[in-house]
Amino acid sequence: MAEKKYKIAITTGDTLGIGEEITIKALNALKLPSEEVLIIGKNLNDCLLDTYDTIELDTSDNGRFCFNTLKTASDLANEGVIQAIVTAPVSKEALFKSGFHYSGQTEILQELLGNKDSKAEMLFAANDLRVLLLTRHIPLNQVKLSKNLIIEKSLRVCKFLVQKCGIESPKLALCALNPHAGENGILGDDEIEIMTPAVLELRDLGVDITFPLSADGLFAGVGEKYLNGEKQYYDCILAAYHDQGLCPIKALCFKKAVNTTIGLKVIRTSPSSGTAYDIAGQGIADATGMAEAIKLALQLA
Repeated sequence: MAEKKYKIAITTGDTLGIGEEITIKALNALKLPSEEVLIIGKNLNDCLLDTYDTIELDTSDNGRFCFNTLKTASDLANEGVIQAIVTAPVSKEALFKSGFHYSGQTEILQELLGNKDSKAEMLFAANDLRVLLLTRHIPLNQVKLSKNLIIEKSLRVCKFLVQKCGIESPKLALCALNPHAGENGILGDDEIEIMTPAVLELRDLGVDITFPLSADGLFAGVGEKYLNGEKQYYDCILAAYHDQGLCPIKALCFKKAVNTTIGLKVIRTSPSSGTAYDIAGQGIADATGMAEAIKLALQLA
């Protein structure tokens, strides 16, 4: 197995969720060359139109199974066997119950595929609408920005946009942390003391980035362009915290949005949906997001 190389590996996700179903539906719809795809987790070939190489793992412990699919994929990526990873949804609770205390798949991949010079960033993309999260899976009352954090993540996403998306001079929009961008300090001074100094330093480095903008107004314009099928003005929006970025992009394009982990040795993509335990096993799960995740992984690999 290790002598072969694949463009992507697909993990089948939580055994109790919709991962297997959406993987089957997506692969059958896309009709990809079988030599490009490796499946990690459960053998789905009985339900697939084509036969794909598969690494089967023990499913007796759901959380351990979920972790081991990511560990196996990461090991293969480190060995150069695969060029990208597509992950079906897993449950954080299942991981915790099995002793794997991570706040998500992104954090697991950061540990397995990152180093001091490569760190995972969570980027959501639907066509040319892209949102990068400056902070990820942490409680809202623990969200804390710093000048260095904004600079590092801005440079990281610029590198991705140039190298992987072919955008020569990316335009970035920075969401303010506070309502109305702080109203000149009336509603908070993060924009004045942290965000604006970061912007000034980034501009000195040649980065095209806005000063902190009120997120509601920014996303209103973004949403209008998306719904009208118009090209986005900004190549990426930097959201200060999880829901600030994900509520609008999921409201606009939930089925199309792809969770993309950048900054590691290989690209990882995943649909925006969760495990959807409530509809698992009913055959009604929508596989659009999984298909989009697979297509983007192949494009970026």
